[in-house]
Amino acid sequence: MPHSLSLPALEALIRDVMLNSRVSPATAASVASALTRAEAEGISSHGAARAPVYADQARNGKADGLATPRVERTAAAVIRVDARTGFAFPAIDAGLQAACNILPETGIAAIGIANSHHFGVAGHPVEDMALKGYIALAFSNTPQAMAPWGGNRGLFGTNPIAFAFPRQDRPPLVMDLSLSVAARGKIVLAAKEGRAIPEGWAIDADGNPTTDSTAALAGTVLPIGDAKGSALALMVELLCGALTGSNFGYEGTSFFEAEGAPPSVGHMILLFDPARFGGGDVAARGEEMFAQITGQPGARLPGERRRALKAAAERDGLSLPDALYAELVRRAGGNAL
Repeated sequence: MPHSLSLPALEALIRDVMLNSRVSPATAASVASALTRAEAEGISSHGAARAPVYADQARNGKADGLATPRVERTAAAVIRVDARTGFAFPAIDAGLQAACNILPETGIAAIGIANSHHFGVAGHPVEDMALKGYIALAFSNTPQAMAPWGGNRGLFGTNPIAFAFPRQDRPPLVMDLSLSVAARGKIVLAAKEGRAIPEGWAIDADGNPTTDSTAALAGTVLPIGDAKGSALALMVELLCGALTGSNFGYEGTSFFEAEGAPPSVGHMILLFDPARFGGGDVAARGEEMFAQITGQPGARLPGERRRALKAAAERDGLSLPDALYAELVRRAGGNAL
């Protein structure tokens, strides 16, 4: 039977798992907050199931849980963050804070994060900035999972893109998508649970379509939009790998294995202060478009389901598979919550 617990209880449990795995208190809190937030929004592939492998990577030095990000302002509107092979979340937090300090002056900011780890839910940092009134874009490359269009060997990551736009008296509009048909984390989760995956998600090592999740992990996932998605994945590799001086997808080691060198991937976050672009009341103008969308029967704005799931989890708590809950309790030192 699934184990039910509140969001604060889950966050405390994950924090203790990380603290028991050579991770600093500040980083443990940052990781726990991010994974719990993902779980609450129904994004289990980026939620509590990541904690055991994160912990193993910290123990093995694949991710430096004691690293402190190094932040540098390299130009008027450019922030460079070196994650120093630590977890991404403290580096993202540090970059966003530095950007908030310069945006009143510059109106625009670019944050390049180098030598980093799993970006988590790409929609989270852009949503946080939209809540402050900024328009935000985020990109991250990931270890190889997808072949270039027409190829047969993985080079690109699944390479998420996220966008957030502030709204009038409502939560921001948030778009968050992987450039693969499905996030590799969903396939990993399916393989762990012995489930098949839908047709069209992946090909096996021989290039044949497969619904076998284990065979899919040995092959590559497929891009959204065929050649167009592959081209966008290349764009993200260049923005996040080349521009930040980090690994390309085919150079980075797996997020799902404890062994190996740090993945050292990169992230890019772009921020815009709408008041500085002369477009008038930008949020009001956005509402005109949103009204056109929601005025059509059956149409809805991106992110609404995720927000509803989070509200329900905050109210009612959530459930974890018994095996995952037991593993987290063991890793946390045996204190059930």
